[in-house]
Amino acid sequence: MSTRNNVVGIVGATGAVGQELVRLLHERRFPMSRLRLFASARSAGKTITHGGQSYTIEEAKPGAFTGVDLAFFAAGGSVTRALAADAIASGCTVIDKSSAYRQQADVPLVVPEINPEGLRAHKGLIANPNCSTAVMLMGLWPLHRLFGLKRIFVATYQSVSGTGAEAVKELADQIAAHSAGQPLAHKVYPYQIAFNCIPQIDTFGADGYTGEEEKMRLESRKIMGLPGLRVSATCVRVPVVRAHSIAVNAEFERPVNLEQARAAIAAFPGAELVDEPAAKKYPTPLDFAEKVKCGVGRLRVDTAFDNGLSFWVSGDNLWKGAALNAVQNAELMVREGWLLRDRATAAA
Repeated sequence: MSTRNNVVGIVGATGAVGQELVRLLHERRFPMSRLRLFASARSAGKTITHGGQSYTIEEAKPGAFTGVDLAFFAAGGSVTRALAADAIASGCTVIDKSSAYRQQADVPLVVPEINPEGLRAHKGLIANPNCSTAVMLMGLWPLHRLFGLKRIFVATYQSVSGTGAEAVKELADQIAAHSAGQPLAHKVYPYQIAFNCIPQIDTFGADGYTGEEEKMRLESRKIMGLPGLRVSATCVRVPVVRAHSIAVNAEFERPVNLEQARAAIAAFPGAELVDEPAAKKYPTPLDFAEKVKCGVGRLRVDTAFDNGLSFWVSGDNLWKGAALNAVQNAELMVREGWLLRDRATAAA
């Protein structure tokens, strides 16, 4: 990685993804001369401490990004739409977690293990994929390269941390209330989440699919460069604190081979093969929380498709599904000199 240091900003630093970004930038020793943390006006002036160093929160507003080389946006689509253009105009490269610009044609949507070339052609803004999509693709992409993907049916099992800190607290409060024999109140979700599953993530569209399900369809197509890929998803919130899991049934163009499939996944840098049915070894959310790689297992020949494979993926929604993927993109851009600042220096 380049030894040149960078002034790095995090917008939404007080949120769950923002906190993971602070942690990962330090743990992965991202080359920073300074880290600046931004949040809403009500959080400005507060401090966040990591590794014995304190950072004062600044208000995220127009004009705040002067001197910032790279900014991670993790504060939602409305904040990105309000502030990203201003940051880019000041020479700051923006990596955005929200869905605001993922489907815009000139904005690369990048998972570095799959389509890193998109980072080279950016115009100042790079989109980070949806959490469930990113985790699923760690198992699906190596199989597509081997057999040629035709269509997929997926069901997700998504943790409450994907909704945010209030959802994590609601789950904990409901479990505590159940243990105490008290009523279980719910506010974050339309139903009780403790001991339950909720087959709705985001709002419903006219076709009956939710926003999360549409994201999985559209983002998989864009990231893998398969505009005609057929995707049917059912996205479900489950009472798990951290890490999403996805059950995938995939049909391919070419005949499948189970041992070749296992070998391809084992060799893929974003995946860890955990697939020993006789020993009852397969990935679980608990095992893959706070892990860089996503676990892939339960590999088997699909009994409903011709040339089909079924498998299971578990991965950390706050890491590969959000903060880690963004940091990995940033690491590659710094290493290759693809930040806006580097381009300006090279052109001078």
